[in-house]
Amino acid sequence: MLLIWGWRTYVHQLLMLTLVCSRCQNPAAHNLYKRVTKFTLFFIPLFPISRKYGLQCAFCGVAYDIDKTHAEQLIASAQQAPAPAQQVFQPQVQQPHQH
Repeated sequence: MLLIWGWRTYVHQLLMLTLVCSRCQNPAAHNLYKRVTKFTLFFIPLFPISRKYGLQCAFCGVAYDIDKTHAEQLIASAQQAPAPAQQVFQPQVQQPHQH
């Protein structure tokens, strides 16, 4: 019997934030997203094997991985603030990657 298995990654946009980019220093929209990688069997996604969060600057395109706690803090602060507040994003330890 032939088994076809693998994984597939889904990217979900959580929200857009106005932040000052730590790379280009421009106040710009940043996409907060979640990447979920799921195990697949016969091309059917069965269960998640990885969840990662990230931010991407809409001006220069730099993307940073962030931890779940930081992503939840950004979501909570966006829900509390009535007007878009500009924040400076300082990445924690992870390296930027270009898209």
